[in-house]
Amino acid sequence: MKKERFLSALSLTLLLTSLSAVAQVQQSVDPIAEVTAAGWMSAYPDGKFHGDVVLSRAELASILVKAFQLDRRQALAEPIQLQDVPKTHWAYNDIQTVLRNGIMAGYREGRFFPEQRVTRAEAFSIIAQAHGVFQFPEDTVSQILSAYPDAAEIPVWARKSMATALYEGFVNLQADQQIAPLAPMTRQDVAHALSVYLRRQQAPADLPWPASPL
Repeated sequence: MKKERFLSALSLTLLLTSLSAVAQVQQSVDPIAEVTAAGWMSAYPDGKFHGDVVLSRAELASILVKAFQLDRRQALAEPIQLQDVPKTHWAYNDIQTVLRNGIMAGYREGRFFPEQRVTRAEAFSIIAQAHGVFQFPEDTVSQILSAYPDAAEIPVWARKSMATALYEGFVNLQADQQIAPLAPMTRQDVAHALSVYLRRQQAPADLPWPASPL
């Protein structure tokens, strides 16, 4: 029992050390410059990025297709019928791509609600899905989330994917280590997450224990 407790404490220490290191690296980069240079996001016609603008589901779908090259993945062949996203919708192809890849999901009665704003819990979970959710055991998920004072506000369905997003450093924390999971997701939030994802391609995060993504 003592040995198990020691290993658990050691794992948590390694985890928190890793998260701290990620945070220090993030402070030295310009997320907006990185994601715009990659072509994943762009400025508005006035030349400004407007990072405080809240993201819609359609906008998130479009960004995810570019960043994660979802159109190159094997997906369901048949289009998914949606009452509120006709073929003339500007994001029709991207919405079809995220749905057919299982990265995002529609709502009841065949609706996607493309203009609905996205919460941080929803968006970071969706980004984690596109990246690949680590199959951490529930004890590990609880350890990861225990470092954040408002983790209890994360919806139950989002806990595992949020644990991945937090471990990878995708989440730009608010004051006092707050996740703010129910706050709306902004363009700045997405730029941060994708900037970290971009750098993870060259330097993947080390896992303190075995875990495999979906």
